[in-house]
Amino acid sequence: MQFQLSGQHVDITESMREHATSQLDRLTRLDDRLTSLAVVLSLDKLQQKAEGTLHTSSGALLHAEAFESDMYVSIDMMFDKLVTQLRKHREKVCDKHKAEARRDEQLYG
Repeated sequence: MQFQLSGQHVDITESMREHATSQLDRLTRLDDRLTSLAVVLSLDKLQQKAEGTLHTSSGALLHAEAFESDMYVSIDMMFDKLVTQLRKHREKVCDKHKAEARRDEQLYG
């Protein structure tokens, strides 16, 4: 998976990069066929913002953003939101395939 971390009005330190890559493991445990993740860290007065856009192999685009006073907390919250969205997406895909299988079984016995 491609991982891009950039900053807007923020210098990305090595510890921020390590923190974001350690959180990345949470996503790859749920789905190992993720295409790319782009994370943008920015600073707005007192609000520190983390935005993430995740592309899945099925073509879905998941986006999350979090605002906090601490950059590391906003990174954690953004990854929490992405994990929740990815779980919901995976459940939808699995439920759709199960429903199609049940329908085919009823039609063709």
